[in-house]
Formats: sequence, C-alpha cells, structure tokens
Amino acid sequence: MRTVTAENGTEFHQFREIEQKTGTRFYFATPHHSWERGLNENTNGLTRQYLPKAQSTAHLTQADYDAIAHRLNTRPRERIGFLTPEQCYESR
Repeated sequence: MRTVTAENGTEFHQFREIEQKTGTRFYFATPHHSWERGLNENTNGLTRQYLPKAQSTAHLTQADYDAIAHRLNTRPRERIGFLTPEQCYESR
C-alpha cells in the first residue's frame, strides 16, 4: 500500500509517525466530500448489506464480525480483476 486517504478524525493524529515507519503517504479528504474516499464509501456500502444503518449491533459477537469480514474479504472485486482482497494479499 502506497497511500491512505483518511478522514479528519482524531484517530489519525499520529499519521506522520505511521508514514515514517511504513513509507505510506497519508492524504486527508475534504470534509463532506465522500467521493474523495471511494474505497471507504464502497466498503461502507458492502458492510451495510450485513449491518443496516438503523439496526442495533448490541447482540453481535466478535465471531459475527469475523464472519462479515470473511465474507467481504473473499468477495471478488471488479476493480482488482475479479480477485478477492484476500487473494491480493496472498500474492504479495
């Protein structure tokens, strides 16, 4: 991974340290410009298939979240030649 486009949340306050340790460059999206975070928005949409916005997640377990992550990571994506994200990481 060469770049990360992040939101402007406090979780990225130490982005310079991450850049130095990983060689990955951080970019920050303009507030309210969701089109600048295409992968993030697409992933949110895929996640909503399993976790609708109005649905409480209080009843879900870590195993439930792991199952959702597995489904997402084994789903072929047109953008990466119909490979799965999992396959992309395995090939490195």
